[in-house]
Amino acid sequence: MSITKAVPLPEGELAKKEERIPEPCIVVIFGASGDLTKRKLLPALYHLEQSGLLPKDFTVVGVARRDLSTTFAPDMQDGIIKGGGVEENDPKLKPFMDRVQYFATEFDDDNGYEKLKAYLADLDTKFNTKGNRLFYLAVAPEFFADIIQRLGNHGMAKPEEGAAHWIRVIIEKPFGTDLASARKLNDEVNAVLSEDQIFRIDHYLGKETVQNILVFRFGNGIFEPVWNRNYIDHVEITAAESIGIEGRGPFYEKAGAVRDVLQNHVMEVLSFVAMEPPDSFQAEAVRTEKLKVWQAIEGIPIENAVRGQYGPGTVDGKPAIGYRREERVSAESNTETFAAVRLEIENWRWAGVPFYLRAGKRLEQRVTEVTIVFKQPPLHLFKSNRSDDKIEPNVITMRIQPDEGISLRFGAKVPGPTTNVRQVDMHFSYAAAFGKSSANGYERLLLDAMLGDATLFAHRDGVEATWALFTPILEAWAAKVATGFPNYAAGSKGPDCADELLAKDGRAWRKL
Repeated sequence: MSITKAVPLPEGELAKKEERIPEPCIVVIFGASGDLTKRKLLPALYHLEQSGLLPKDFTVVGVARRDLSTTFAPDMQDGIIKGGGVEENDPKLKPFMDRVQYFATEFDDDNGYEKLKAYLADLDTKFNTKGNRLFYLAVAPEFFADIIQRLGNHGMAKPEEGAAHWIRVIIEKPFGTDLASARKLNDEVNAVLSEDQIFRIDHYLGKETVQNILVFRFGNGIFEPVWNRNYIDHVEITAAESIGIEGRGPFYEKAGAVRDVLQNHVMEVLSFVAMEPPDSFQAEAVRTEKLKVWQAIEGIPIENAVRGQYGPGTVDGKPAIGYRREERVSAESNTETFAAVRLEIENWRWAGVPFYLRAGKRLEQRVTEVTIVFKQPPLHLFKSNRSDDKIEPNVITMRIQPDEGISLRFGAKVPGPTTNVRQVDMHFSYAAAFGKSSANGYERLLLDAMLGDATLFAHRDGVEATWALFTPILEAWAAKVATGFPNYAAGSKGPDCADELLAKDGRAWRKL
């Protein structure tokens, strides 16, 4: 295995950082008492502060229903230290925490919105934030439309006529539960906000290794010429987790593996792998090419979609209960904890190349990766007399998590007087090249939203396109009880039906 080191950044490049500093603003987080704010959002904002990427005139307001005025800031500081890899005596920490505020109100209290509006106006004066607002809806999906509607009713959703300030809203997933609900939510949100104000967030797109797919393809001249049906045999995208549902029974019973991972995270990664080169790296150009990929998938036949649910087993040497025995889960649950599909992209680049996608919980290990398997040479020139001798394909693996990096597998001659070929890996490690990072992926997305750059956010057309592909599968599964559940043990590679999905094509999944 070879480990690469990054080329040092030229001094002149450092000045470009200033181009990424947003205008003064207030970040308002609805649902700030939840785990996401403490574990991800505040640490991410502080990482931006450490890097000098936050404006000097800036403040954060947490909004939630409980009265946490005395405990909110200390609790957030604890999250920054423990979850963000920050030292307690970091000199920037106290000045940052002095700009963290809290406001308590019910999400359906109109009087509370009027008070919030006045409170934010006072903060504009105190912190010179010039009326710019980034609202982050870190709340349950049923509150999305109502909060946005009330922001509109109370004059907080649109800048005043002729005003220079901006207002933007980040909406967490899940954005709908099927095509009809996604369309309805889009219509409700667009009735209040223009599309350029809406930032539908998928935290996978904040991961450096996902963004690096585009750099790997379009920033290097040696890969793009072979990135097509003439050279690639098939593509696999895996999002495997070893953990279970971690006490989120009510949520997962309504979600399942398709709604939780496949329809959003995995399809976003698929679009980066399969899209055509955009005219530029501007939001509209990138989103257009992503949408073309999803629209080129004519549909996923139900026979090309399989599901599973974990039963009891062993994970990391410890006993693990089955899904149906998890807290607040039905003893007869029909919810899938594993899903896999086979699809094809009907365009000139990818015609005839199958894409295999899988996502699941309680598998033998945690790994998210893209595997590009190339076609084999037409002739095996280096044959031997060994009965197990066979030609193996070249493989590019892009590891998104953990152990982020890229590997290339190819054949090499084994030293000796005979010509024996063995597969070897050339490996690039993010940690080895650039050092370990405490960033959690939200840094880039929060910064882009403050800058108004929607490149890494979902457009309504894309959301509806992916739901259109998976809604028929979900409806078919809902209409038919999965009599074989549970069909894989916790700590295993998943259900046999996933292997059979590829076996029909004479292929097999890459081992986890």
